Amino acid sequence: MAPIISIQRVSKKYRGGFQALKDVNLDIHEGEIFALLGPNGAGKTTLIGGICGTTNISSGKILVDGKDNVKYFRHTRSLIGLVPQEITLSAFETVWDNVNFSRGLFGKGPEPDYVEQLLKDLSLWDKKGNMLMTLSGGMKRRVMIAKALSHKPRILFLDEPSAGVDVELRRDMWQHVHKLRQSGVTIILTTHYIEEAEEMADRIGVINKGEIILVEKKQELMKKLGTKQMSIELATPLEQVPPELSNFEVKSEEGRLIYYYDPKKADTGVSKLIKTLSQIKLEYTDINTKQSSLEEIFVELVKK
Repeated sequence: MAPIISIQRVSKKYRGGFQALKDVNLDIHEGEIFALLGPNGAGKTTLIGGICGTTNISSGKILVDGKDNVKYFRHTRSLIGLVPQEITLSAFETVWDNVNFSRGLFGKGPEPDYVEQLLKDLSLWDKKGNMLMTLSGGMKRRVMIAKALSHKPRILFLDEPSAGVDVELRRDMWQHVHKLRQSGVTIILTTHYIEEAEEMADRIGVINKGEIILVEKKQELMKKLGTKQMSIELATPLEQVPPELSNFEVKSEEGRLIYYYDPKKADTGVSKLIKTLSQIKLEYTDINTKQSSLEEIFVELVKK
C-alpha cells in the first residue's frame, strides 16, 4: 500500500544561506503514529511546514495521498490538520466560533453535533462560550487541536503539542490522540517529551542538522541500539573500582557498581563479572538490570 505521505529528496535553503533540510527521504504510513525527534534547530518544523504547504521547499517532491502537495494543494491541504508550536488565536472570539470558523475555511458546512463532541473529547465543552483571551495556555493549546480537527482530517500534525500543558491535560490529550489513531487518522508528532514518543509512537525518526539520520520501529530501535545496565548494590561502598574488574565496563557510583553490556551478544560478560566478584570476595546486597531509555538512545545518536 502506498504511503499516505512520501517525502522525496527534499531540501530547503533559506535566502541567507542556511540549509534547514538536506536531501530528506521519508515515507509515513496511513494510520500510524510517527514521532519525529531532534534537537532545537534540527529541521522538524521546517519539514512539517513543507508537507503542509506553509513553507516552500527548495528542491524535491512531497506527495500526500499520492498527489503532489504543490500541484494539488487544495486536495492535499484538506487532508491535513496542523497544530503548530506557537499559539495563534483570535483573542476576542469564543471557543465555539473559533472552531466552527476553521471548518468554514475548508468549505465544510455547519455540523454542531460533531463540534460539540470534539469539544467534549478535549474537555473544552464547558468553555465553549468563553473568549479565548480568558483561557490558560494549556486550554488554548486544546482549542488549537480542536481547530486542527474541525474539518475531519486524515492526517494530524502535532508540533510540540505538550508545550505549556499540565500533566492532567496532557494525559487527556493523549487519550484523544489514541482514539483518533483507532479511527484511522495518521498522526505525526514532534516532541521534547521523549517519554511520550517512547510510550505512543509506532515508528521513530531522528532528524539532526536537516538530515534524517534514522527511521525505525520503536521496538526495533530499542533492541538494536539499547544497552542494558546492571546495578550491583555493594555491602560496603568502594573508593575506586578494583583492578580485577578492569576488563569490564564497570564504574563505581554511590555505593553501587554499574555495568553496561549489550544484551544481543552471546557472551554478555554478566556471569564472568559475578564470578569475579566472588573470587575477590566483594560482597553485594542486590542486583537489578534495566534497558536503556529512548532518551538515552536519542542523545547518543545526536552526539554521533
